[in-house]
Amino acid sequence: MGSEISVDERLLIQQAKSDPAHFRVLYDLYFEEILRFIVRRVGEVEQAKDLSQQVFLKALLGLKTYVYKDIPFSSYLYRIAANECHQYFRDSTKVRFVTMDVEIQASLFSELEQESNSRESDLTLLKKALDGVSDQELLLIELRFFEKRGFKEIGFILNVTENLAKVRTYRLLKKLKSVIENSHEK
Repeated sequence: MGSEISVDERLLIQQAKSDPAHFRVLYDLYFEEILRFIVRRVGEVEQAKDLSQQVFLKALLGLKTYVYKDIPFSSYLYRIAANECHQYFRDSTKVRFVTMDVEIQASLFSELEQESNSRESDLTLLKKALDGVSDQELLLIELRFFEKRGFKEIGFILNVTENLAKVRTYRLLKKLKSVIENSHEK
Protein backbone atom coordinates (compact mmCIF):
# COMPACT_ATOMS: atom_id res chain seq x y z
CA MET A 1 0.00 0.00 0.00
CA GLY A 2 1.03 3.65 -0.22
CA SER A 3 3.83 4.58 2.11
CA GLU A 4 3.84 7.23 4.79
CA ILE A 5 5.56 10.50 4.03
CA SER A 6 9.30 10.40 4.62
CA VAL A 7 11.48 13.01 6.27
CA ASP A 8 13.20 13.46 2.90
CA GLU A 9 9.86 14.16 1.22
CA ARG A 10 9.01 16.76 3.86
CA LEU A 11 12.36 18.42 3.19
CA LEU A 12 11.72 18.38 -0.57
CA ILE A 13 8.33 20.02 -0.03
CA GLN A 14 9.84 22.71 2.22
CA GLN A 15 12.58 23.41 -0.34
CA ALA A 16 10.00 23.68 -3.14
CA LYS A 17 7.89 26.04 -1.02
CA SER A 18 10.88 28.35 -0.52
CA ASP A 19 12.14 28.09 -4.09
CA PRO A 20 9.85 26.80 -6.88
CA ALA A 21 12.92 25.59 -8.82
CA HIS A 22 13.16 22.76 -6.27
CA PHE A 23 9.70 21.54 -7.31
CA ARG A 24 11.43 19.76 -10.21
CA VAL A 25 12.58 17.03 -7.80
CA LEU A 26 8.99 16.32 -6.73
CA TYR A 27 7.92 16.41 -10.38
CA ASP A 28 10.60 13.88 -11.35
CA LEU A 29 9.74 11.71 -8.37
CA TYR A 30 6.00 11.44 -9.10
CA PHE A 31 5.40 12.23 -12.76
CA GLU A 32 5.41 8.61 -14.04
CA GLU A 33 3.09 7.45 -11.25
CA ILE A 34 0.56 10.22 -11.88
CA LEU A 35 0.80 9.78 -15.66
CA ARG A 36 0.09 6.04 -15.30
CA PHE A 37 -2.95 6.82 -13.12
CA ILE A 38 -4.33 9.24 -15.70
CA VAL A 39 -3.60 6.97 -18.69
CA ARG A 40 -5.63 4.22 -17.00
CA ARG A 41 -8.56 6.62 -16.81
CA VAL A 42 -8.44 8.45 -20.17
CA GLY A 43 -6.90 5.74 -22.35
CA GLU A 44 -4.87 8.19 -24.47
CA VAL A 45 -1.20 8.77 -23.68
CA GLU A 46 -0.96 12.23 -25.24
CA GLN A 47 -4.10 13.45 -23.46
CA ALA A 48 -2.82 11.92 -20.23
CA LYS A 49 0.47 13.79 -20.62
CA ASP A 50 -1.41 17.07 -21.04
CA LEU A 51 -3.55 16.37 -17.98
CA SER A 52 -0.47 15.34 -15.98
CA GLN A 53 1.18 18.65 -16.82
CA GLN A 54 -1.94 20.41 -15.53
CA VAL A 55 -1.78 18.39 -12.32
CA PHE A 56 1.80 19.43 -11.64
CA LEU A 57 1.15 23.04 -12.58
CA LYS A 58 -1.77 23.19 -10.14
CA ALA A 59 0.33 21.44 -7.48
CA LEU A 60 3.11 23.98 -7.95
CA LEU A 61 0.70 26.91 -7.83
CA GLY A 62 -0.97 25.51 -4.72
CA LEU A 63 2.21 24.46 -2.96
CA LYS A 64 2.29 27.55 -0.71
CA THR A 65 -1.02 26.45 0.83
CA TYR A 66 -0.14 22.74 0.98
CA VAL A 67 -0.21 21.52 4.59
CA TYR A 68 1.49 18.33 5.69
CA LYS A 69 -1.12 15.88 7.06
CA ASP A 70 0.99 12.78 7.69
CA ILE A 71 0.15 11.56 4.19
CA PRO A 72 2.52 11.20 1.21
CA PHE A 73 2.71 14.16 -1.16
CA SER A 74 1.65 11.80 -3.95
CA SER A 75 -1.83 11.71 -2.38
CA TYR A 76 -2.09 15.47 -2.90
CA LEU A 77 -1.17 14.87 -6.55
CA TYR A 78 -3.72 12.04 -6.88
CA ARG A 79 -6.42 14.34 -5.53
CA ILE A 80 -5.58 16.95 -8.16
CA ALA A 81 -5.31 14.26 -10.87
CA ALA A 82 -8.71 12.80 -9.99
CA ASN A 83 -10.24 16.29 -10.20
CA GLU A 84 -8.53 16.98 -13.53
CA CYS A 85 -9.84 13.70 -14.97
CA HIS A 86 -13.32 14.43 -13.67
CA GLN A 87 -13.19 17.88 -15.29
CA TYR A 88 -11.89 16.37 -18.54
CA PHE A 89 -14.82 13.95 -18.78
CA ARG A 90 -17.34 16.59 -17.78
CA ASP A 91 -16.09 18.95 -20.51
CA SER A 92 -15.87 16.38 -23.31
CA THR A 93 -17.80 13.64 -25.01
CA LYS A 94 -15.06 11.14 -24.16
CA VAL A 95 -16.01 7.91 -22.41
CA ARG A 96 -14.44 6.94 -19.10
CA PHE A 97 -11.76 4.29 -19.61
CA VAL A 98 -10.69 1.45 -17.25
CA THR A 99 -7.56 -0.66 -17.73
CA MET A 100 -6.97 -3.75 -15.59
CA ASP A 101 -3.85 -5.85 -15.88
CA VAL A 102 -3.72 -9.46 -14.67
CA GLU A 103 -2.35 -8.47 -11.23
CA ILE A 104 -5.21 -6.02 -10.67
CA GLN A 105 -7.76 -8.62 -11.78
CA ALA A 106 -6.28 -11.20 -9.41
CA SER A 107 -6.32 -8.73 -6.53
CA LEU A 108 -9.95 -7.80 -7.14
CA PHE A 109 -11.07 -11.43 -7.55
CA SER A 110 -9.25 -12.31 -4.34
CA GLU A 111 -10.92 -9.45 -2.46
CA LEU A 112 -14.29 -10.46 -3.88
CA GLU A 113 -13.57 -14.03 -2.74
CA GLN A 114 -14.40 -15.34 -6.18
CA GLU A 115 -13.26 -18.74 -7.30
CA SER A 116 -12.31 -18.36 -10.91
CA ASN A 117 -13.66 -21.18 -13.05
CA SER A 118 -13.24 -19.35 -16.31
CA ARG A 119 -11.07 -16.29 -16.00
CA GLU A 120 -12.45 -14.81 -19.23
CA SER A 121 -16.11 -15.12 -18.23
CA ASP A 122 -15.31 -13.86 -14.71
CA LEU A 123 -13.49 -10.88 -16.21
CA THR A 124 -16.52 -10.14 -18.38
CA LEU A 125 -18.74 -10.28 -15.29
CA LEU A 126 -16.34 -8.04 -13.36
CA LYS A 127 -16.32 -5.48 -16.16
CA LYS A 128 -20.12 -5.62 -16.27
CA ALA A 129 -20.27 -5.09 -12.50
CA LEU A 130 -17.85 -2.14 -12.75
CA ASP A 131 -20.01 -0.61 -15.51
CA GLY A 132 -22.78 -0.31 -12.93
CA VAL A 133 -20.82 1.81 -10.44
CA SER A 134 -20.58 5.58 -10.23
CA ASP A 135 -17.42 7.49 -11.18
CA GLN A 136 -16.71 8.10 -7.49
CA GLU A 137 -17.05 4.37 -6.72
CA LEU A 138 -14.83 3.49 -9.66
CA LEU A 139 -12.22 5.95 -8.41
CA LEU A 140 -12.35 4.24 -5.03
CA ILE A 141 -11.68 0.84 -6.64
CA GLU A 142 -8.87 2.31 -8.76
CA LEU A 143 -7.16 3.94 -5.81
CA ARG A 144 -7.40 0.83 -3.64
CA PHE A 145 -6.61 -1.91 -6.16
CA PHE A 146 -4.94 -0.26 -9.15
CA GLU A 147 -2.83 2.29 -7.26
CA LYS A 148 -2.56 0.24 -4.03
CA ARG A 149 -3.32 3.20 -1.76
CA GLY A 150 -4.14 2.77 1.91
CA PHE A 151 -7.46 3.88 3.36
CA LYS A 152 -5.91 6.92 5.02
CA GLU A 153 -4.62 8.16 1.66
CA ILE A 154 -7.86 7.29 -0.12
CA GLY A 155 -9.77 9.27 2.48
CA PHE A 156 -7.48 12.25 1.90
CA ILE A 157 -7.78 12.01 -1.89
CA LEU A 158 -11.57 11.73 -1.74
CA ASN A 159 -11.84 14.30 1.06
CA VAL A 160 -13.53 11.86 3.47
CA THR A 161 -12.42 10.20 6.69
CA GLU A 162 -10.26 7.08 6.67
CA ASN A 163 -13.12 5.13 8.24
CA LEU A 164 -15.60 6.29 5.60
CA ALA A 165 -13.14 5.26 2.86
CA LYS A 166 -13.05 1.75 4.40
CA VAL A 167 -16.82 1.54 4.76
CA ARG A 168 -17.42 2.68 1.19
CA THR A 169 -14.83 0.24 -0.15
CA TYR A 170 -16.30 -2.77 1.64
CA ARG A 171 -19.87 -1.81 0.70
CA LEU A 172 -18.77 -1.46 -2.92
CA LEU A 173 -16.99 -4.82 -2.86
CA LYS A 174 -20.14 -6.41 -1.44
CA LYS A 175 -22.17 -4.78 -4.22
CA LEU A 176 -19.75 -6.01 -6.93
CA LYS A 177 -19.72 -9.51 -5.44
CA SER A 178 -23.51 -9.58 -5.47
CA VAL A 179 -23.67 -8.51 -9.13
CA ILE A 180 -21.16 -11.20 -10.10
CA GLU A 181 -22.92 -13.92 -8.07
CA ASN A 182 -26.32 -12.96 -9.52
CA SER A 183 -24.83 -13.13 -13.03
CA HIS A 184 -23.47 -16.63 -12.30
CA GLU A 185 -26.95 -17.77 -11.28
CA LYS A 186 -28.51 -16.70 -14.58
